[in-house]
Amino acid sequence: MKKLFILMAAVVMMVACSKKEEEIKEDDSMSSISDTYIDSAIQRIVAQPVEIDIEMVERGVKSVASMWMEEDGSEQEFVEFCAKNYIANPTARHTLFNKIDRHIECLRGHGDMTYVDFMFPLHVVGDTLMDIDDMFAAYDPLAHFTDDMFESKIAFVALLNFPIYTLAEKNELGGKWSREQWAYARMADWFTSRIPASLTMAFTKTNSEAGTYIESYDIKMGKVRNEKGEQMFPDGMSLISHWNLRDELKTYYADSSAVAREKQEMIYQIMLRIIDQTIPQCVINSEDYVWYPYSNKVADLNAKEVEVEREADVRYQHLLNQFYACKAMDKYCPAYPTAIARAFDHDMEVSDKEIEEMFTTYLTSKESQAVVALVKSRLGRDLRPYDIWYDGFKTRSTINAEELSAKTRKLYPNNAAFKADMANILVKLGFSKEKAEFIQSKVEVDASRSAGHAWTSQAKFEPSRLRTRIKPDGFDYLGYNIACHEFGHNVEQTISIQDVDYYTMARVPSTAFTEALAFVFQKRDLELLGIKSKDEKAEAMNTIDIFWNGYEMMGVSLVDLYTWRWMYDHQDATAAELKEQVMKIAVEVWNKYYAPYFGVEDSPILAVYSHMISYPLYLSNYAYGNLVEAQLEEHFAGKNLGEEVLRIYKGGRLTPNHWMRNATGADVTIDALLKQTSDALDKLK
Repeated sequence: MKKLFILMAAVVMMVACSKKEEEIKEDDSMSSISDTYIDSAIQRIVAQPVEIDIEMVERGVKSVASMWMEEDGSEQEFVEFCAKNYIANPTARHTLFNKIDRHIECLRGHGDMTYVDFMFPLHVVGDTLMDIDDMFAAYDPLAHFTDDMFESKIAFVALLNFPIYTLAEKNELGGKWSREQWAYARMADWFTSRIPASLTMAFTKTNSEAGTYIESYDIKMGKVRNEKGEQMFPDGMSLISHWNLRDELKTYYADSSAVAREKQEMIYQIMLRIIDQTIPQCVINSEDYVWYPYSNKVADLNAKEVEVEREADVRYQHLLNQFYACKAMDKYCPAYPTAIARAFDHDMEVSDKEIEEMFTTYLTSKESQAVVALVKSRLGRDLRPYDIWYDGFKTRSTINAEELSAKTRKLYPNNAAFKADMANILVKLGFSKEKAEFIQSKVEVDASRSAGHAWTSQAKFEPSRLRTRIKPDGFDYLGYNIACHEFGHNVEQTISIQDVDYYTMARVPSTAFTEALAFVFQKRDLELLGIKSKDEKAEAMNTIDIFWNGYEMMGVSLVDLYTWRWMYDHQDATAAELKEQVMKIAVEVWNKYYAPYFGVEDSPILAVYSHMISYPLYLSNYAYGNLVEAQLEEHFAGKNLGEEVLRIYKGGRLTPNHWMRNATGADVTIDALLKQTSDALDKLK
């Protein structure tokens, strides 16, 4: 799942400013240095009686100039700064790098630990929440990080000696770089923007509010009724939108009864009410009323119908607030001047145009049509829009969910039991006992208020954290399945910071690559329980399952992307106008890429995803992650999974194609998964 911690870390590390927001005028330029003084600084450096790499001097001086503002000093002071602080000697420069690298890890790690503590009440079951918890969650202890780095001139020293490379340059030159050169280039990535700390804090507050809205958006299913007045779901069942609603719907594919179908239809109807905001406000996270989603009537607990108000477009107001908070940062990010550019070019290091082309090619492929036809054949009925979540390609789809939950509850009655079994899980996957125990020691497990997430560590001395929903009687199957996914994140998070050679190289190219490993772990959840498929076609089914996940998420990702493009083109839109447009976009994407195969038009189901509200522009990472997963799974075949995971993920934060070449010998592409799917379909015939 997207992970709030990744989003916040990316924003915090990328931004800062040395002026108060109100002091900055619209016509201010990021740089106050003219070409004349840039040339003067270069000449001062190259005139030194030492061997000088002129190309690196020019790149370093221009990197500093691009971020130098009037309050940083005069143009002559800029020249003096460059002449004084450029280090030509390679040994001395590497010593400088190590010092900055170590100190930044210290700052980020301790700042993140503070933020984890602030967010803990909101994320983890336990404390009764108060307004003060939201206030602390909205406070970002690292908001002034880059601000302070520029004011102290530390950022300028870094940029001068370890200058900025564009994404295109990294992709072109990176294949010939040493690990040291990669590490140097990544240091500059910390200082490519200067956003006012006030705007960073404002974003943190806005994002926290959106996250709290989503994480407390529970539907009390025991209070839901069909039009006959029948209770379809057990008392006490509380499903968060959309994650738990979707996952509950998936469980009924193992049951072909009419009752199971009716439950799926009921969940779909609830989702439609959430999307168009006709859901009664009083039934959200409340057991005080009985709700009939089809007629949208509400009754009190004495069965007396009551008049209630709908939710007042709150969902879309949160989305607008996220947009405004991101838009306010744009002018301070000259290299990535929109939230879209920052999400794709900076964070994913793949352009939105490239992602759009990749996804639309995938969605219109002959393999997509063939797999949808296979789903229809396996279900033996006409398809419904919610069948984008068809779960029948997994081994568990043939096993009763309650049987699985009984097994997981016995194994994992609480979070401590899962924590204690982590090393055993890793050994089953091919990790050595020593490495498995080390990784286990670096992961904490908590009961999540929301559907679940993994919170990455930002330093070697900090643990990563696994959060999943844990019921009073232990892990049900869904909680266990989510825990397996999140544990995959934790394994990546541990390896890519503990085993990487330089801190600037810690982590992965983008969150798609941590999602890929999370998928790899999640897919093996039954295997880890000792349940093995006897189906000779299981491998082909697994391939199609990966394809199907991508098919679902690519359409959703396009809705997310198109919505942000629309908001940039309509910056004065109201929440009501945004709601109508999101629904319109969702229907258009559905009709273009899904309706021709499903045979059902005009469904807005792709707009239900909670990620759109609480994790701006994150959804594409899931679909891109499916492509990465497919290539990794192909590579893992016949190899020791644990050993390969260790080898690959300690490579750290290369750009996507360089990372994948190191991992498998090929670039990231849709072709591998399309070919695998075509072969799998042939086997199933």
